[in-house]
Amino acid sequence: MTIKIINKSNHALPNYETEASAGMDLRANIDEPVVLSPLGRAIIKTGLFMELPIGYEAQVRPRSGLAAKKGITVLNSPGTIDADYRGEIGVILVNLSNEPVTIENGERVAQLVIAKHERAEWLEAEVLTETSRGAGGFGSTGVK
Repeated sequence: MTIKIINKSNHALPNYETEASAGMDLRANIDEPVVLSPLGRAIIKTGLFMELPIGYEAQVRPRSGLAAKKGITVLNSPGTIDADYRGEIGVILVNLSNEPVTIENGERVAQLVIAKHERAEWLEAEVLTETSRGAGGFGSTGVK
């Protein structure tokens, strides 16, 4: 699949680091470092703009290393970029640690996963098919 992209950053395009990688790293494109205080959040711009084909979305996900080492994650994870969005890709980061964390220009701040999706058509009904689980949710399938 080919996706049109405009890169207004000074960084290379996102790429797959290994043959089996599902995501590509997004880098911060910022004029000066951003300090995230504990529980602080900020939208970090990437300088990237893209044109996804209809039927696809781009998911913005946390980077495990940033989360584990610094307590930084993507606040609306996964963030969805729709096929009709043409603005700059931004990443909403939140600092869940107890210490301030500085985000630097060029730092890898999130992953981008391109995914195919379906559009649902609702069929209103009065009854749903019975299952062994039924209405059980939020941990109801765990060991008792």
